[in-house]
Amino acid sequence: MLKRIFLFLLTNILIVTTISILLNVLGVRPYLTSSGIDYEALLAFCLIWGFAGSFISLALSRVMAKWMMGVKTITPSTHPDLAWVTTMVERISQSAGLPKTPEVGVYDSPEINAFATGPTKRRSLVAFSSGILRSMDRTQIEGVAAHEIAHIANGDMVTMTLLQGIVNSFVMFLARVIGFAASQAVKEEQAALVRMIVTLVLDIALSILGSMVVMAFSRRREFRADAGAAKFVGREKMISALDFLKRTQEYAQVGEVHASLATMKISSGKSWFALLSSHPALSDRIEALKSFRG
Repeated sequence: MLKRIFLFLLTNILIVTTISILLNVLGVRPYLTSSGIDYEALLAFCLIWGFAGSFISLALSRVMAKWMMGVKTITPSTHPDLAWVTTMVERISQSAGLPKTPEVGVYDSPEINAFATGPTKRRSLVAFSSGILRSMDRTQIEGVAAHEIAHIANGDMVTMTLLQGIVNSFVMFLARVIGFAASQAVKEEQAALVRMIVTLVLDIALSILGSMVVMAFSRRREFRADAGAAKFVGREKMISALDFLKRTQEYAQVGEVHASLATMKISSGKSWFALLSSHPALSDRIEALKSFRG
């Protein structure tokens, strides 16, 4: 736990430091002036903060996933008992047209899940939980592997990063414009406090609304990855894997410790609020695959 907290803090310090340097190098000046808002400076400020953090996280995604979840990379020579997993990933990657086979890893967890991450198609990782390797048969795991490789082939990690950067920038820009406008409607001695409170509240509220957009896209990409898996290894293997996850839903939950990686996994479990769920219902995904003609 202490290691995870340290890595989280270290990553955030790196992001903040990098963004601060970028702001200085690019000469982004304060957006609040004596005459009001400098919209050009505000836009530059929001774009840098909105996109830089997302792209730094993407660049570090493979390394951070290994550190945060204890993923151990495997090869036929280091783990001969799991050579069939690496061979399977290599074969599916060739079918998907990837320029390079992703790293293959295993992490110790009772959850029945797997995930893909990495900044590019050449620098990607597919990781399986020990729970999924113990619980599923090889044909079902093949369906799961194909689903994760489809995410890589579709460039989903980069697309999600771009979308998140746009949402972050829009939220920051709109919150600060409205916050400044609200501060102009009160007495001068109250203006700074009103601007701060309104901006903070809007940052939170608009982030939630923005998350709905991001999660809606995430749900669409899950259907695309399922279709890709069906194309690579056959839809019956993918349906069998999803049906297994559905029957063992309580074990497919994403734990709080790894909640930040939920969108990268094949299943995110149940959600109290469907609009904020990164994955569609398993039953909907199974029905979509049954009607798939690839």
